[in-house]
Amino acid sequence: MPNVDYLSGFSSEIRTKAHALRDSGQLIAHLEARYPEPHQVSNNALLYTYVQQLKRQHMKSSPPLGKVRYCEKIATVHRAFGLHTFAIRLQGAKLKRKNELRVGAIFKELPAPFLRMVVVHELAHLRHKDHDRAFYRLCQHMEPDYGQLEMDLRLYLFARGGPKPSGA
Repeated sequence: MPNVDYLSGFSSEIRTKAHALRDSGQLIAHLEARYPEPHQVSNNALLYTYVQQLKRQHMKSSPPLGKVRYCEKIATVHRAFGLHTFAIRLQGAKLKRKNELRVGAIFKELPAPFLRMVVVHELAHLRHKDHDRAFYRLCQHMEPDYGQLEMDLRLYLFARGGPKPSGA
């Protein structure tokens, strides 16, 4: 992953505490103990099946997904965990519209709850394009621990090698 500030948006008090815990090795140990469960969603076919199961369970009436893929470029080009895109292609005289979902390839190796969190986030974009209240309500409907998982994911990635504080 590129040198991304995963803690942007957190208070300076939380950032300082996170740096101290990371430097002592306690942060990664705590998060690895809290999220020990790996997943078997290791390729695009398994990811497609995983996403479709979540979609069927929580968003039956939402538009269909054309593609679901792990993507190496998300972190470096878009500085995101995942992407939802709406592709329009011309095939003969017809316009084909497809929703596509991409998940950062780093999620192949991260704990299962983090993969679920990012998939829930991208699925919520099928109904809500913006990160508004309705968007986050839908995320929490699909994953009740969504807010905690997002914070822990940022801390986990930070603990694995996020940027050092300026001046360090």
